[in-house]
Amino acid sequence: MTIPDFRSEARTLQPDLAVLRRILHANPELGYDLPFTQAQVLDELAGLGLEVSTGSALTSVVAVLKGGKPGPAVLLRGDMDALPVVEETGLDFASTNGNMHACGHDMHTAGLVGAAKLLAAHRDELSGSVTFMFQPAEEVEGGAEPMIAEGVLEAAGVPVVAAYGIHVEAAERGRFATRPGSLMAGFADLHVTVHGAGGHSSQPQSTRDPVPAVAEIALALNTMTTRSFDIFDPVVVSVTQLEGAQATNVIPDEAKLAASIRFLSADSLALLQQRVPEIVESIARAHRCTATVDFEVGFPVTVNDPAEAELTVSRLRGMFGEEKVEVLEHPRMGSEDFSFVLEKVPGAFVFLGATPEGIDPDAETNHSPRVQFDDALLGDQAAALAHLAFARLADEAG
Repeated sequence: MTIPDFRSEARTLQPDLAVLRRILHANPELGYDLPFTQAQVLDELAGLGLEVSTGSALTSVVAVLKGGKPGPAVLLRGDMDALPVVEETGLDFASTNGNMHACGHDMHTAGLVGAAKLLAAHRDELSGSVTFMFQPAEEVEGGAEPMIAEGVLEAAGVPVVAAYGIHVEAAERGRFATRPGSLMAGFADLHVTVHGAGGHSSQPQSTRDPVPAVAEIALALNTMTTRSFDIFDPVVVSVTQLEGAQATNVIPDEAKLAASIRFLSADSLALLQQRVPEIVESIARAHRCTATVDFEVGFPVTVNDPAEAELTVSRLRGMFGEEKVEVLEHPRMGSEDFSFVLEKVPGAFVFLGATPEGIDPDAETNHSPRVQFDDALLGDQAAALAHLAFARLADEAG
């Protein structure tokens, strides 16, 4: 089957996609409730002949394109929420409401709208269905899980055989990057409370001081990463919060510690869940204290199916050139809730460098108040998504 020249066709959509992206950029919304963003997406999808539904637990949009030929489904995802960051870009369409699309989700939303328009124009040639997953709340607890619970993977009425997503990043403009297997880390939040018995700072011998215990735990957790885990399956533990007494002459009854933990495999997660409480409770006991450990797993590891990753690299190189698609040697230690989709459906997640020309791609990172993304790439982003979906369904059709 001949695959349409989506990249050429996307050039006509590019100006309108840039307008949409800038409207979204100027009006960023947070978390699960994105009424303005949802309304913009619904307006853009109207008239395309899609089966559109909205979420109950969150302001998601699910749109299904039924092709002219029978077949399974492919899912394409774009996240829509912003961050509580005060924008400092100076752009004429910069946000002024105290929030910012500092991770490029406005680009993802507009790019997915573009993919829907490109594929809808080729409905009769499509061998199956495409589900477009417009997701809130990637930056917080994660909107992918509630969307899965509300049926996004069953929305087309046929099995989803593959899922794809593209995430822009502050990196070389127009360069795609991905890898087979683990692409991004899973994460967990750790909260530790050491319980002792407080008193006057001049008489520590009359107390069971929890502060030295917390300090020792902070050091021991970092030592643990090099003594309990394989260097080729790395774990990162960053202690980010310490809390004791409010006055310098008081030994508190309790001291607290919080940490962010990243991991790249289920085996590492299982070992973390064993070793962290062991270390915390043993050190607390050595200081005649007790400890409460709250180890809360957030997102799992984002794992690209090896076959899907290989297909994705090959197809993107065919579209954009060999030099424009990089196979990463190592995973990234950031986290992403598309991982919940990839736990259930084989697929691939891809990064797209989108730093505008004339700006140092190393100057700012995603989540910076000054980061900028080039919406002149939206046509290519939309074309890449459309191509991946169309070609994958063509594979199934033989």
